[in-house]
Amino acid sequence: MTTMADQTIMSPSPAQAASSRAPGATGKPVIEIAGVTKVYTMGDNKVFALHGVDLTVENGEMIAIMGSSGSGKSTLMNILGCLDTPTAGSYHLDGIRVDGMSRNQLADLRNHKLGFVFQGFNLLARTSALDNVELPLLYDREGRWKDGKTMRRMAVAALERVGLGERLDHHPSELSGGQQQRVAIARALVTQPTLLLADEPTGNLDSHTTIEVMALFQELNDAGITLLIVTHEPEVAQYARRIIELRDGRVIRDHPVEGRRDAAADLEKILGDTPAGEEDAA
Repeated sequence: MTTMADQTIMSPSPAQAASSRAPGATGKPVIEIAGVTKVYTMGDNKVFALHGVDLTVENGEMIAIMGSSGSGKSTLMNILGCLDTPTAGSYHLDGIRVDGMSRNQLADLRNHKLGFVFQGFNLLARTSALDNVELPLLYDREGRWKDGKTMRRMAVAALERVGLGERLDHHPSELSGGQQQRVAIARALVTQPTLLLADEPTGNLDSHTTIEVMALFQELNDAGITLLIVTHEPEVAQYARRIIELRDGRVIRDHPVEGRRDAAADLEKILGDTPAGEEDAA
């Protein structure tokens, strides 16, 4: 049974909250949810996946969402990603009221405001890296990018941003796991989203490649991109600026990261300790 002590939320102070944002971030809320509850009905039973969750994410933050299986972190991510709707409570994304929207409205909002990175990469196997990254631009029903040349240029720029400017025509089978995840990150960035959501993005990667991906996330965050990362790995969470811990559908702790790790420095140390010729492709 969850005790009242378990439900006590440790929230960061205003000074701590400011330290959880990237340099130059405005502090404008990107996410505001209040009293969000999600109930699944299974026959005569009701399963509460989330219980009255309150959360504010400000522009420029890099947050790790942690919790064991069944804690509600995936349900929370699905609601924040406009892939599911709350049973009760309110959700504002970049100032827009989300709860109550239709499926088509949610789809348009996802395309405008959100970028997704998944554990399994979710790349089209018989399609080049460039075409994989260009795909979200083709689904824009409002036609923001009607010009094919513009879309191609944006996709190239996104791949160059993640260090794959020389792998544009490679298919997923010709890329390492780390490179495939970089393609997935470029695909998430190409629509210029307000928020990047990553669901266990390092779950299929070895420790070395995990640090490479986290170095890229830190670089993007330093450039002002807001990131939410779902992870069960404490080591990965230490690269974030703030950690939100869930248990039984409730936020039990919300705190800035103490002793935050620098992924680029960790990677440099690993490379320095690796004998020449033993480095794997990123």
